[in-house]
Amino acid sequence: MAKIRLKDIAQALGLSVSTVSKALRDSHEIGEDTKRRVLEFAHNHHYFPNRLAKGLKEGRSGTIGVIVCAIDNPFVSGMLEGIDRACQEKGYQIMIMQSKESFLQEQSAIELLLANGIDGLLISPALETTDFSPLLAVQQRGIPVVLFDRISDRIQTHQVGANNFKGAYDATMHLLNKRYKQLAYIHAGTELNFATQRLNGFLTALAERGIPESNYQVAELKINAQTGVPEALARALRKMMRGPARPDAILAGSDQISISCLSILTGMQVKIPQELALIGFSNTRLADVFNPPLSTISQPGEEIGYLAAVRLIGLLTGKAVRQEFETVLMDTQMHIRASSDRLKDLRVSS
Repeated sequence: MAKIRLKDIAQALGLSVSTVSKALRDSHEIGEDTKRRVLEFAHNHHYFPNRLAKGLKEGRSGTIGVIVCAIDNPFVSGMLEGIDRACQEKGYQIMIMQSKESFLQEQSAIELLLANGIDGLLISPALETTDFSPLLAVQQRGIPVVLFDRISDRIQTHQVGANNFKGAYDATMHLLNKRYKQLAYIHAGTELNFATQRLNGFLTALAERGIPESNYQVAELKINAQTGVPEALARALRKMMRGPARPDAILAGSDQISISCLSILTGMQVKIPQELALIGFSNTRLADVFNPPLSTISQPGEEIGYLAAVRLIGLLTGKAVRQEFETVLMDTQMHIRASSDRLKDLRVSS
């Protein structure tokens, strides 16, 4: 069977080649009924556009660049699933790069994606990223950028993330309602907005309950190219558990910290939750099978990724009618399991 061309689709449907081409690109200039007819015909006759030729002719590649911290992170995997779904629906391909939380590696990823002719960029900035000038430079080249998960006030664009403040606030209130007296929050730095919001949620809950500074502590892990989360976390936990204000409950500020905490504390022969309660931000699907099952604050990863991709595609196709950029914060969900459920709830009168 001869390969079907745009001209063949146009002749079969009584349309112009230009109309068929625009319909396949989901152009806002073409009506929904015409788009449906074209897409159905193309699908039934196994039409696949020549992306290279299309890109050379139109100055567009049909490819969206995506930069994440690491693809082996369960939360990141969920976001990538959402991004892929949105791009599949609109006919875009994605090219995924990892920053490994390194600013320099993030810069290299941006340069490589630009060299490959991406039409737009979706990025969850690395923990080391404090300089947003590379992203501003991308925008100045006329390539739209959308931030997801890790939002920032250092760049003007659409941003989609979770309500990290409320997630940390709710988790802290849960521990206080369980009558834990010595709380600790462990995080990997507050340079990015999401980390600051989580810390603020923890501190706000304590302030509302009138908890004195002597009854809580905050540990920031010193992570660099030589020292990863497990090593830095092990040092911090040893210092905490041997100190004068040994915590009886920990809120972990990230997915990797949450899971590593459980492993390291078990290795230190700390009984959870009998000696110490643990709850953390995590989207791992294994939370129920850990010993003990891990209490978590989960984020809607797939929804975050999907909406971020929709926002970017809107900018690319001219469908983003809003003149002002929008930041969307999606609700987190708390899952209470055995790791933080040692004591009965304290009934607080309203």
